[in-house]
Amino acid sequence: PFSISCSLQRGLVDELKDKLADDIRAILEGHGAIAESSGSYHGWKPNIDSPILATMKKVYNEKFGKEPKVMVIHAGLECGILGAKYPNWDMISFGPTLVHPHSPDEALLIESVAPFWEFLVETLKNVPEK
Repeated sequence: PFSISCSLQRGLVDELKDKLADDIRAILEGHGAIAESSGSYHGWKPNIDSPILATMKKVYNEKFGKEPKVMVIHAGLECGILGAKYPNWDMISFGPTLVHPHSPDEALLIESVAPFWEFLVETLKNVPEK
C-alpha cells in the first residue's frame, strides 16, 4: 500500500532537532520508505537570566500575589523565527491559556484573556531599559 505521512520536528536546539529529523528519515528509509526533509523552524532556547523574564516575574507577583509558573514548552515558534534573525533580542513567549492545542478541540480559556491583558499592560509599563 502507498501512503504519505508528514512529521514536523521542533526543538530548543537546531542541531538536536536536525539530528532527530535525520534519525526519523533513516528509520523510514531502513524500512523501505522514500523519505525527504524540507522546511524547518529555528529552535529557541529561552534565557533563564533574561531581564524581561525577571521583570515579568516581579510584575506577576505584585499583580496576582503569587509566583508565576515559568516553564519551557514546545511553544515559542515566533521567538525561534525572530531570534534567528535578531539573536541579541531579549524575548519571552507567553499568552492566555489554551487547552488541547493543535487539535480539533483547541480552545482559548476566555477567563484567562483579561488577566493576561492586564499583565501585558503592566509589564510594558515596567520594561527594563537596555
